[in-house]
Amino acid sequence: MTSVSFTLHPRLNADCIVAGDWPLSRLLLMNDSRYPWYILVPRRNDVREIHELDAADQTQLFRESMILSRALAQAYKGDKLNIAALGNVVPQLHMHHIVRFTTDAAWPSPVWGKHPAKPYSEGEALAQIERLLPRLELPLMPLRTVAPAVTPPADQ
Repeated sequence: MTSVSFTLHPRLNADCIVAGDWPLSRLLLMNDSRYPWYILVPRRNDVREIHELDAADQTQLFRESMILSRALAQAYKGDKLNIAALGNVVPQLHMHHIVRFTTDAAWPSPVWGKHPAKPYSEGEALAQIERLLPRLELPLMPLRTVAPAVTPPADQ
């Protein structure tokens, strides 16, 4: 763990609801109820690419991604799970995990920019996180601070 305070990119802070922390990553729920969409953000400042993490952090990120992927598969039984670390808009390293269904609003295209986000109500966001929690093989550490208010995400 680093002793330097971690800062979440303002765009991720505005577009997402914080679910909690794992040893390396902060787990976020994208505030778009059209898709079960979670994001892992390694809590390392000034890192843009996976190869910039040290070997131990790379291994931990992969482990956390696989734990999240299995939990999403169990919780949602989607047709496909899209995992991406693009960083074209938000330079801070983050990995999208998006459950896709052949019946979803953007299928088979990528979700980015296809439709305006449909924000969760506060209760719906909490229900999505609670749906995932019992399926996670690694418990999340709750944050001491309150997660940001549920607000509509900006266009991806």
